[in-house]
Amino acid sequence: MKKIYVINGAPKFAHSGGEFNKTLSSWTIDYFNSLGNYEIKYTDINQGYSPEEEVTKYVWADLVIYHTPIWWFQIPNEFKRFFDEVLTAGHQNGIYFSDGRRSANPKRNYGKGGLLQGKKYMLTTTWNAPLEAFTLEDEFFQQHSVDEGVMFGFHKMNAFIGMSQLESFHFYDIMKAPDIEYYHKVYKEHLDQIIQSL
Repeated sequence: MKKIYVINGAPKFAHSGGEFNKTLSSWTIDYFNSLGNYEIKYTDINQGYSPEEEVTKYVWADLVIYHTPIWWFQIPNEFKRFFDEVLTAGHQNGIYFSDGRRSANPKRNYGKGGLLQGKKYMLTTTWNAPLEAFTLEDEFFQQHSVDEGVMFGFHKMNAFIGMSQLESFHFYDIMKAPDIEYYHKVYKEHLDQIIQSL
């Protein structure tokens, strides 16, 4: 039985109630429950958490699924704090041993000290920006995708702890032109493809 760890990284703040990422987390959990052969653990950063307990979830999981909004071209402060606390608690405790370098050759192998080898992760992000802001020439992101641009460091963080990336899924134009029914359909189709990699 495969083990899935779902993390809702959308805090409630200012005008954002985090409702779409909460819904998205429910879609994910319902999807894997419907298949019947997956075990699921879930963390919502709004509900509080123990860094040590979250470490055990990382060590337990075969697949980690992150759900996060993007605020000011970064993950929210509260979600960054989650990683600061949890990954630090996982140092020499199941998540990573070191930065990978050895004193005999300190300029080589940085980023190869992760302990989560063989585990995978998938990222979803939610945006006010439309897809065209990333794909059209002369638009804001200069034809850099979410994964190549804004979320490059996020992917490197996961590589640092040893996990392998599965294809991300990004939800665009959520504030001004959301098409929830369409997104539910295509997200499920995306998960259908993802489980082939587990």
